[in-house]
Amino acid sequence: MDNRSETHGAFSWAELMTRDAEGSKKFYRELLGWEMVDMPMQSGNYTVLKAGGEAVAGIMPMPAGVPETVPTYWAAYITVNDVDAVAKKAVEMGATLIVPPTDIPNVGRFSTFQDPQGAVINIIKYLKK
Repeated sequence: MDNRSETHGAFSWAELMTRDAEGSKKFYRELLGWEMVDMPMQSGNYTVLKAGGEAVAGIMPMPAGVPETVPTYWAAYITVNDVDAVAKKAVEMGATLIVPPTDIPNVGRFSTFQDPQGAVINIIKYLKK
């Protein structure tokens, strides 16, 4: 990742949440020519998508517990300096916390909230490499 992973407020990652990971991978591989690298996780494979050799996004199985009425969707991540502080401020400003600040092993810390207008977004602080 370039400095988007260090710049507060920058969109830094996109992730496809899907109930048909293999179908999604086939579609985007054929459509965009993305290189795909599978990484095993407890909940199944996480697939890193690469364009021009650079990791640009990921594909993962829909998390357990997500209602069946939620369709496959792309999720965006915004880099922040302090996940806990930004999540707290978002709630104070009227957001609804969906995923509290949580560590992602070997990646960083993230949180998900719905803003007062209804949009869902993820915030993340990456581990220094």
